[in-house]
Amino acid sequence: MSLVLASASPRRRELLSLLTADFVCRPADIDESSGFDEPPEDYVRRMAREKARRVWRPGQTVLGADTSVVLENQILHKPTSYDDARGMLETLSGQTHEVMTSVVLMCDALVKTQMVKTSVQFGELEPTIIDYYLSTDEPWDKAGAYGIQGFAGCFVTRLDGSYSGVVGLPLRETGALLRVVGLGHGAHGSHV
Repeated sequence: MSLVLASASPRRRELLSLLTADFVCRPADIDESSGFDEPPEDYVRRMAREKARRVWRPGQTVLGADTSVVLENQILHKPTSYDDARGMLETLSGQTHEVMTSVVLMCDALVKTQMVKTSVQFGELEPTIIDYYLSTDEPWDKAGAYGIQGFAGCFVTRLDGSYSGVVGLPLRETGALLRVVGLGHGAHGSHV
């Protein structure tokens, strides 16, 4: 059985490789705009499902995932400009936000979904720190304009939940999904 990761994210690819080496990446080209009054949790689930559905073919097992940064029930998408990224980081400064990651496993006979929510607290971000961060390439393709696995890890004063979920693929939950269909380490006697 072949596994397809419906993502172009190098972070998801790296995390999935910890669970199995037997997969290929096929990015899903979908419209990622949110619906009118669509709750963040519904949006994240829908995005993961649509990514998996877009690349699925009969006989394949597809893993789709979506991660969103949510502050006060508002989704902070990937920044579209320098000012947009600065605004997001200023808004997150000194605040606790939620990172939601939905993972969908789709194959011929099964569709399974996992949702992971992680609470992330940022300390106060000085303007000079924001300026420095915006001069790196880290903020530009990431929800909420930050990647916790890079320099922005310095912003975090508290994390309650799945670190790998914040990066983009919750390892524990994804591993459990893969084992359901006999894939990944720990499935059918494969080595851990």
